[in-house]
Amino acid sequence: MTLQATVPASISGRVTPSGRKSRRSALPGIAFILPGVLLYALIVLWPAVEALIISFKRYRVRSGLASPGVGLANYTRAFHDPVAIQSFVNSAVYMLLSVPPQIVLGLVIALLLDKAMPGRTFFRVLFYIPVITSWVVVSLLFLWLFNTDQGVFNWILSSLGLVHHNIDWLGNRWSAMLAISVLGAWKGVGWAMLIILASLAGVSDDLHEAAAIDGAGTWSRFRYVTLPHIRSTLATVTILLVMGGFNVFPSVYLMTGGGPADQTQVPLTYIYKQAFTYLDFGYGSALSYLLAFFIVVITLIQYWIARRIERGAQ
Repeated sequence: MTLQATVPASISGRVTPSGRKSRRSALPGIAFILPGVLLYALIVLWPAVEALIISFKRYRVRSGLASPGVGLANYTRAFHDPVAIQSFVNSAVYMLLSVPPQIVLGLVIALLLDKAMPGRTFFRVLFYIPVITSWVVVSLLFLWLFNTDQGVFNWILSSLGLVHHNIDWLGNRWSAMLAISVLGAWKGVGWAMLIILASLAGVSDDLHEAAAIDGAGTWSRFRYVTLPHIRSTLATVTILLVMGGFNVFPSVYLMTGGGPADQTQVPLTYIYKQAFTYLDFGYGSALSYLLAFFIVVITLIQYWIARRIERGAQ
């Protein structure tokens, strides 16, 4: 009697019908994602690699001119450039002035609009309109609101007798950063509200009813029922808003242009100025990678803190 061993098709190297079928079924998915991957590589990855290479050169725009390598000179230059350092400080100021109001006001508005009330949908849309409005439009609007001679804010303050002369809001570093931060907070509150509203929808009403039966008041129900369920959402919103705060560009560019005398420059406006005004693409590329590294570090720190808070709450 002869015994014959059965060797699996995967070991013998033969492709089984089921394997061929699974490969064929994957082809439509690959065909759908391939254009997106190629477009991402063309628009994002390739320019990013090119910018990294340029950051190590004294890049010349004119064809035929050599672009000699300078090593880390563009990066070390940034640490000795007072305007570059000030631009990072300004972005931190903008983040500190604009992000907390977005989170706090977004949370308060979301809690109010999560309840059944007349016109709830209308108010949700109303608060979200600034989010979808063009940065150019709202920047020009706030440029008029903070205008020295004809601005609404100076007119209100003068009418109330709080000031006796017009304030040059955009002519001073700190008042200009305040005006730009007010714009950023106003425009972003609706986004924070929407994300938090989506998270509140996952909190069961039964939990609130049980807590109310046990005698918990409004604050206690928020602290012990609502907040634990939306804590991770608040952490995500904070991380994304901080990242966006360090990437502020259109409002600064349109309202102050980085002036007066570069006092309101933020990293992106200063990078734009170095690259497209002075045509110093090497230094501009180096600044962009320093900004990216800085944002990654800040994001990792926030993520670590959020994880520690989440573990401590469990």
